[in-house]
Amino acid sequence: MADMNTGYFKHDITEAPKSKAVFDLFSLKGKTAIVSGAGAGIGLAAEAGANVAIWYNSNKKALEEAANIEKTYGVKCKAYQVNVATWDAVKDAVDEIVEEFNGRLDIFVANSGIPWEEGPFIDGSVETMHKVFKINIDGTLFSARAAALHWRRQKKEGTTIDGQPLENYSYGSFIATSSMSAHITNIPQQQTVYNTSKAAVNQACKSLAVEWVGFARANTISPGYIKTDISAFIPPTTKSLFKSLIPMGREGETHELKGAYLYLASDASSYTTGTDIIVDGGYCVP
Repeated sequence: MADMNTGYFKHDITEAPKSKAVFDLFSLKGKTAIVSGAGAGIGLAAEAGANVAIWYNSNKKALEEAANIEKTYGVKCKAYQVNVATWDAVKDAVDEIVEEFNGRLDIFVANSGIPWEEGPFIDGSVETMHKVFKINIDGTLFSARAAALHWRRQKKEGTTIDGQPLENYSYGSFIATSSMSAHITNIPQQQTVYNTSKAAVNQACKSLAVEWVGFARANTISPGYIKTDISAFIPPTTKSLFKSLIPMGREGETHELKGAYLYLASDASSYTTGTDIIVDGGYCVP
């Protein structure tokens, strides 16, 4: 962290992982991950060996998914209904999960988000604007804050919540799902509110990366057009138009995001913080 008197960063307050073997660096075995919202973060954490807590809002399919993950990967997985737009709900959920999942937290994937579907901002409702900001911005910041309280304590005390030695822990990893819309203006869609919310997420994580130095890392992933429910409302004619603007000529599949999330979740990215990984088939390049 920076010295408040000089503004310069203190020396040698972080350290590299002890293992240099690449598969060891990518392993999440024995770690605990929380994933809010459905998406790429859920399955990959379990595949890499982590115990996973899934957050959902209203889609109770998450309960079935959690049971399937436990059976398939042999890890602990449980679904929780959480309103990410409320600080108390987020903090209570994180605290409950840490107690239930071996007294520790290693990874938080903030994947909850909603789109803007009302066209030009001038014609959309102010109520919807507030809802998008509440979920996309407040929900991300609340999640970051609740997780970081545990990461700071874990790094300082070196123990689980119940006082046991904390093994195989380096730093907390916060990964927020942003969007290429934080970088560009989508064509032909008009979604000023959504673009603004994602740009805020990127800037927040850059700032948190500096504030958290020594106990946690914060990064973002900015997907392009991916085949998910969040883009299901887009008409086929519009999809045809935006495919013409993607050098790779197609929408991405959710599993094509796994590598980016795993990298940032694991010790393989121990020297990576405050960065954003764009996974968009080249949309932002031209």
